[in-house]
Amino acid sequence: MSTTNAYLTVRGISIDVIYKDIKNLHIGVYPPLGRVRVAAPLRLDDDHVRLAVIQRLPWIKKQREQLQSAERQSEREMVSGESHYVWGRRHRLKVVERPGRAHVEIDGERLLLYVPVGADTATRQTVLQQWQREQLRNRIPKIIAAWEPVIERTVPKWTIRRMKTKWGSCNRESGHIWFNLELAKKHPDCLEYIVVHEMAHLLERNHGQRFTRLMDKFMPDWRSRRDQLNGAPLANEHWATCDG
Repeated sequence: MSTTNAYLTVRGISIDVIYKDIKNLHIGVYPPLGRVRVAAPLRLDDDHVRLAVIQRLPWIKKQREQLQSAERQSEREMVSGESHYVWGRRHRLKVVERPGRAHVEIDGERLLLYVPVGADTATRQTVLQQWQREQLRNRIPKIIAAWEPVIERTVPKWTIRRMKTKWGSCNRESGHIWFNLELAKKHPDCLEYIVVHEMAHLLERNHGQRFTRLMDKFMPDWRSRRDQLNGAPLANEHWATCDG
């Protein structure tokens, strides 16, 4: 089957488009962050797809809100025995209550969380997130430094923060890039993909054909990395599709 790919932005929402030899247009919203994917007939062009997405924006936004709600509901209780991901590998959490400095260690397949006696869920979560920030702070500078001469742009400032619907974002004017804290849970290849994706926005603001060509040039396997990044399900996995 003949297919072509496109990458659009509609009202601030990133859209993956696959043109196929099919009769009808299909829109899907997928976990964990509400990624929108469109399968469109070959006879349509980007403008037709953009219009179809705009017409279905209320439905798309509703599905994305439901996914975000499900993500909040699936937050961990931070107790021993839970599964937590670190750089794409699953680890079994073991909470150790004892006096001294709160910190996190990896021991084989175990993720050891050392906290004060009586520490509540919020405190445990904070300790883990601080450790995740440290993991990202240790890796991101090396990735940026490796890609600055390739992309021929510098990144003067970057920040880690929790984001509900994006893995990263970029202010093209200031060069400031933000990275989602959740990236510490993903495979390092996924983190590198997001760094390159956001740095490519320093050259091209939109997700049009020029942006796709830049990504193809810089990172030929970016689509597989993106799919790997977006492929992890929520604890209560669900997604939605809409045909047109």
